Amino acid sequence: MAQQQAARLQAHFRDKVVPDLMQKFGYVSSMQVPRLTKITLNMGVSEAVSDKKVMDNAVGDLTKISGQKPVVTKSRKAIAGFKIRENVPIGCMVTLRGTRMYEFLDRFVTVALPRVRFPWDLRAIIRRAWQLQRRRPGANHLSRDRLRQG
Repeated sequence: MAQQQAARLQAHFRDKVVPDLMQKFGYVSSMQVPRLTKITLNMGVSEAVSDKKVMDNAVGDLTKISGQKPVVTKSRKAIAGFKIRENVPIGCMVTLRGTRMYEFLDRFVTVALPRVRFPWDLRAIIRRAWQLQRRRPGANHLSRDRLRQG
């Protein structure tokens, strides 16, 4: 069997990050340094209850994203409110370890994350909204069960 070459991020972690952390925190052994063991990707597919082809598309998408075939997860018990019976496929998941994990993390950090637009000041916006909510006379700010999106 051919030996796998280490991923770029894995080599950087081993060669640069581990010695720096050992020096900074005074670790005696490299085994004391925290490390990633696995990355788990999962996808809940609620539409799969009514249409079985949706699950096939979800499995295909997760296969393209992760590079390995996902496991189809099934419901553990019946929930009448969601129209789910026991042992019905409702999602899929992949656990990445080793070289595939580091390759996925490298692609995610360098390609996918820069394209996502984050509201960096989201905490300040939420804090300001709660302050304004409390100032309104007659408004019960504790009656909110969750934050509404939109």
